[in-house]
Amino acid sequence: MEGHCLCGAVRFSAPDAKDIGVCHCGFCRRWGGGPLLATHCGTSVSFTGAERITVYASSGWAERAFCSQCGTHLYYRLLATREYFIPAGTFDSNDMVMTSQIYVDRKPDYYAFANETPMLTEQQVLEQYGFPPEDAKS
Repeated sequence: MEGHCLCGAVRFSAPDAKDIGVCHCGFCRRWGGGPLLATHCGTSVSFTGAERITVYASSGWAERAFCSQCGTHLYYRLLATREYFIPAGTFDSNDMVMTSQIYVDRKPDYYAFANETPMLTEQQVLEQYGFPPEDAKS
């Protein structure tokens, strides 16, 4: 799958991934103004225009990156596994489906998705990935 930022300065290639996961945590909502809709792309992601990528250590276990030229959110990456989660809207393809939602107990009441997906609470996510709870609060 191919994708790029708004201005085209950063382009990337990732393995085919059609599943979109939604994160309702406070970090993701603050980062983008709403929930993060992202595709889990594993570790095999390549970038061109990497000199335009700015990385921010957003927690003790992950980092987020954006294009320094246009501000497009490029990825959320787990530090321990180096796995990328790339915002679905940055891909050239729209052939994807929402398959899960996490931090559903953190979701504010002002929006709701009609899609029926598995839903995990904050505690379930922390237990699944072994993250410390104090870093998840936001």
